[in-house]
Amino acid sequence: MQAKSYVSLALAAVLALPAAAVAQTTVVPESRAQVALSFAPIVRSVAPAVVNVYASRKVEQQAMSPLFDDPLFRQFFGGGGAPRARMESSLGSGTIVDRTGLIVTNHHVIKDATEVKVALADKREFEADIVLKDERTDLAVIRIRDKGDYPFAEIGDSDGLQVGDLVLAIGNPFGVGQTVTQGIVSALARTQVGVADYRFFIQTDAAINPGNSGGALVDLQGRLVGVPSAIFSKSGGSIGIGFAIPATIVRFVVEQARSGSTVRRPWLGATLENVTADVAESLGLPRPQGVLVAALVPGGPAAQAGLKVGDLLLAVDGHDIDDPDSFGFRFGTRPLGGSVKVDVRRGKSTAPVAIAAVAAPETVPRDERVIEGSSPFAGSKVMNLSPAVAEELRLSFDLEGVVVAEVAPGSPASRVGFQKGDLVLEVNGVAIADTRTLVRAAQAESFLWRLVIQRNGQQVRLAFRG
Repeated sequence: MQAKSYVSLALAAVLALPAAAVAQTTVVPESRAQVALSFAPIVRSVAPAVVNVYASRKVEQQAMSPLFDDPLFRQFFGGGGAPRARMESSLGSGTIVDRTGLIVTNHHVIKDATEVKVALADKREFEADIVLKDERTDLAVIRIRDKGDYPFAEIGDSDGLQVGDLVLAIGNPFGVGQTVTQGIVSALARTQVGVADYRFFIQTDAAINPGNSGGALVDLQGRLVGVPSAIFSKSGGSIGIGFAIPATIVRFVVEQARSGSTVRRPWLGATLENVTADVAESLGLPRPQGVLVAALVPGGPAAQAGLKVGDLLLAVDGHDIDDPDSFGFRFGTRPLGGSVKVDVRRGKSTAPVAIAAVAAPETVPRDERVIEGSSPFAGSKVMNLSPAVAEELRLSFDLEGVVVAEVAPGSPASRVGFQKGDLVLEVNGVAIADTRTLVRAAQAESFLWRLVIQRNGQQVRLAFRG
């Protein structure tokens, strides 16, 4: 683009001069273009594709006195009154990625939304439908209901970014209206940002504030290279440490949205561990690199490809990996149906291994149930565990039984402290083997509920008055 050439010419002119000449020489601009360096051409091309996203959700709120928090009080005086519905709203940004009105934004912007609207830069407003939500990547795809030919941004190649590259962030910070900020790529492959499972972020010092979430991080060709998702801040405002989801993940999720309403990923069928400095030394490595295979699912893709416990995985399709998060990003965003080349070191030799890119199997029907009534489980969604469910919920592949997949806010299950990923082992002395057994147990009348659950590998015994 023209703006990029201006910046490049200016930088080239400076870099071509010796240090002393730079300090002593005064250069007189010879044209308006040399005086008025600007990112305006890039902004003009991309800004029409960046939208404001308004999400509304209905929240059931129990009308009750604080006394109703006491179970004994509720037992004698009944419930806390009829629920009252109130509307909550959130504001974020999004980017149109094709001319039909397909928009990518953050999952947390539209989470639990019952109504979504978008406002374009030209002030047109449209209702939108949620096409796909993927909490694991913190991405969602929505589509404008009205058919039309909309401005859109091309999804670029985040793998081509380098630290120091100039980038622009476009969004609606604090709801003040569309805003553009400029900065550089501060770092790549940040994996210690706990806002999504696929922790592999672009770090930038381009100002990102609340409301920028789901907007556009673009390069100097006007291509979408990331979706701003989080900031590090003690004040709530930008301090120059922002994080964006790479375009590699964005493209993967958008392609999944075009073909269906759920994201299907390749499944490795193995547990991986970090390589510490001590392990690297014992393996004869110059530095910690790659990931170690700690366990394998019998008959899983990794086992079928010939991997063994103790193997060191160094690269995925030519991309070096340094921890399980970077492996998950590279392996988990490959298309299903083919194979993924993984460089494996065993002993002192390294060789490529082709691992089939297949989704985790649902060996046991999940039999998804939403539990109602007055038991401690009311308001929870439960499923039978299988490799597919364990992969979706980020659980160990060797678990069996019934797992809590969701907990409705404000529900009895939420109030007693159930969490997503809890494994239900026992209810009032009855072993829980499947969802059908749990539903029957939850429908029983009981003055005292005695439960055994497993959370983070630890068994927990709970008791609640009915």
